[in-house]
Amino acid sequence: QVQLVESGGGLVQAGGSLRLSCVAFGGTFSRYAMGWFRQAPGKEREFVASIRWSGDIVDYADSVKGRFTISRDNVRKTVYLQMNSLKPEDTAVYYCAAGALFSRLSREYDYWGQGTQVTVSS
Repeated sequence: QVQLVESGGGLVQAGGSLRLSCVAFGGTFSRYAMGWFRQAPGKEREFVASIRWSGDIVDYADSVKGRFTISRDNVRKTVYLQMNSLKPEDTAVYYCAAGALFSRLSREYDYWGQGTQVTVSS
């Protein structure tokens, strides 16, 4: 069983930056692919970024490519999402997730955090 705890969300002006962190408790963190997803009010949860267990392969949604960077530290059991050049449309609850497969699909992830709110003002 893996528990994921996100932090780092908050209120930021458009053009600003935030860094989200997600710490894993339990399980073998280095075995899991990790993903970030987000859900805005009235919208479905959507893929943001993912990183392979080894950290050598990453994937991004087109909407965040070039602005967001996903990384991981297997010693600290932590995955990060550095978000730069934030836009109002990035406003959402951000979730980290752990799964056996490196994927964009939420159904491939077995463990989820509680989410952290990111609000970008215009």
